[in-house]
Amino acid sequence: MSASAAPALDPENTIYLDLPAGRVVIQLRPDLAPNHVARIKELTRKGFYDGLSFHRVIPGFMAQTGDPRGDGTGGSGQKLKAEFSHEHHVRGTVSMARAASPDSADSQFFICFAPASFLDGQYTIWGQVVSGMEYVDQIKAGTQANNGAVSDPTKIVRMRVAADVKK
Repeated sequence: MSASAAPALDPENTIYLDLPAGRVVIQLRPDLAPNHVARIKELTRKGFYDGLSFHRVIPGFMAQTGDPRGDGTGGSGQKLKAEFSHEHHVRGTVSMARAASPDSADSQFFICFAPASFLDGQYTIWGQVVSGMEYVDQIKAGTQANNGAVSDPTKIVRMRVAADVKK
């Protein structure tokens, strides 16, 4: 193995997010947000995210999903206490969406298209895209003028914990 090779990902802490364009691999960060990672894995294992749309997508900022209603108002019904960290929101960061209350995150999350330092310390980061960002870039976008609302949005084909995927 060369010195520059990335370490193998832990299948229990890796998510496969399958989009119409291809597979996005997300490395989970239980070191930053153990409760959020546990909840994301629980929902993923129930098939909660399968078929959900990216309902809010702002070019150059982020793509948001995880709402069964598809309009930004829904969730799984279980709020999570914030687990803020000193990590930075960079391209490929996966972080929880929330309402005004820091402890209002539920099932909605977003993937950053670009660095968004204004979010640092205010949203719970729980993962990082390690491959497939080119597929995230192909998610259908809304506009900043309509706060990213998307008509005929890109949908998650399926989302799985890598440990559960048959080789």
